[in-house]
Amino acid sequence: MLTIKDLFKINALDGLKLVAGEKGIHNVISLVNIIENPDKFDWLSSNELLLSTGYIFKDNEDLQNRIIKELAEINCSGLVIKMKRYFDHIPENMIRQANTYGLPLIELPFEYTLSKVIAIINEKASGTYDLLNRRTVDLHNTLFRIVLEGGGIERISSMLSETIHNPILFFDRDWKLLHYDDLAANDLPLSNFFDLVINKPIFNQDFIESIPQPMNQMKKSIKRVYHLDGFEVKCRILPIFVADKLYGYIVVWQTVRELTEFDYIALEQTSTIVALEMIKAKEIEEVKLKIRDDFLDDLITGKITISETVETQCNLHGLHTSYHYYCTVIHIESDEGEASKDWVARKNRLEHTARRCVELVYDHASAANGEVTCFYRNNRIIILIGQNEKRLPVSEAKHFANHIYETLSKQIEKASFFIGIGRQHDSIISIHKSYAEANEAIRLMQRFGHKEGMAHFEDHSVYHFLDSNIKQMELEAFFTQSLGKVYEHDQLHGTRYIVTLEHYFFHHLNISETAKALFIHRNTLIYRIEKIKDILNTDLKNAEELLKIQLALKIARLLQ
Repeated sequence: MLTIKDLFKINALDGLKLVAGEKGIHNVISLVNIIENPDKFDWLSSNELLLSTGYIFKDNEDLQNRIIKELAEINCSGLVIKMKRYFDHIPENMIRQANTYGLPLIELPFEYTLSKVIAIINEKASGTYDLLNRRTVDLHNTLFRIVLEGGGIERISSMLSETIHNPILFFDRDWKLLHYDDLAANDLPLSNFFDLVINKPIFNQDFIESIPQPMNQMKKSIKRVYHLDGFEVKCRILPIFVADKLYGYIVVWQTVRELTEFDYIALEQTSTIVALEMIKAKEIEEVKLKIRDDFLDDLITGKITISETVETQCNLHGLHTSYHYYCTVIHIESDEGEASKDWVARKNRLEHTARRCVELVYDHASAANGEVTCFYRNNRIIILIGQNEKRLPVSEAKHFANHIYETLSKQIEKASFFIGIGRQHDSIISIHKSYAEANEAIRLMQRFGHKEGMAHFEDHSVYHFLDSNIKQMELEAFFTQSLGKVYEHDQLHGTRYIVTLEHYFFHHLNISETAKALFIHRNTLIYRIEKIKDILNTDLKNAEELLKIQLALKIARLLQ
């Protein structure tokens, strides 16, 4: 291996002078690079020797100090500065920093060009990596064997953690934890600082937002500092990608030792292998989901009628044929209107919203008082809820739906929601009836002009009966016969007798409650009721007459 000490033995580089950082004299040089950009730290790696004219930091003492600190933390070999261009001598503050961190700081005579120095060092360094190459081949063979044996991310993670002697965390592209491996030698155990729940984010948002995007174009690890209570932990972050498609991230919790050149090679090889594992796992999961989705679609549309088929599929997908099931449907309405003309972008946003809704439903599934299965189709979320022993009161079904409604309204922006609830049925083979009822509840809410809301099918069962079984012409005739005179009076005189009747029946013919709901005096309400009696020529006491009026009021809502 070529080291910093060996540089001073190269005749073609006569005149090099070590001015600071002698503790790093045996640092290995694997690569020579030029640094003339203060934002280049993310692209540097261990054992790089950096060359510079000093232009980027010639008038900035803070940047001078930062460069020494950053290069030392990245484990770079050293920094070579060309003299007599921007510096007659290296600043004292850089010398102090270099001695503090043990980073070799070298003066390069003015007559050498940076490109010539790179060529000379690379010529000397070539042929010195036989051992590194053998270790790299061995690592590749080990990773390949793990994949062939079906070890998955778990065994790959364990092997990588042992190889680089640092804790390892794997995340998906949304920064949800996939797997992790800690080490006994780690003085800052992961479990002391994070709630290590799989498929949940664990890093704070500030840290995640500090990662440059799109990171899949970097193809190299970057360093970030994670701030804990009283501690700063160096992390190396490497994207997991194939063909510029990002699948996730590998994070090294660098608390045991500094990374070597071989460690960086190990990280890059592991990234590729893990990406292929994630693609394979995704394809398998997609096949499983397709089978599950086909079954659920057939179930909620009533295409499955053979009980043996249902039982087999239910056992496969975690449902129970012996449970009482009901269906809740959430209809998502985008509040963006026509603001976005890009239908592909709208479709992607809608799908993202639907996935987020499913996640939130599962997050709050414990409030359902039953086993929850949730999935989405376009802009509708379908929830199947099963109870083992008891039948569920409508009030409990509404309570859970209202809880979900409030959660979605708070968590999801630029969207409104209709939630329909179907009735509970004794067998899951009848869940298609509950699904149809939930959709009917949504349809009637929309027909009544609601902008959003929640309703159970039984709230609208009379409306459903009238709307589904009687022609509109007959509905109009019935309304005209029953309440036509009151409606005409409202139109001619600007009265609100139809609304008054609606409230009167809603409050069970109670004068005081109805007056309170209408914000009018009790005597005013009595006067209106008497006028309605006169118009209809009835005393509003006959049961048959009252039923006709109530039906006519519901027809009025249907006919708007």
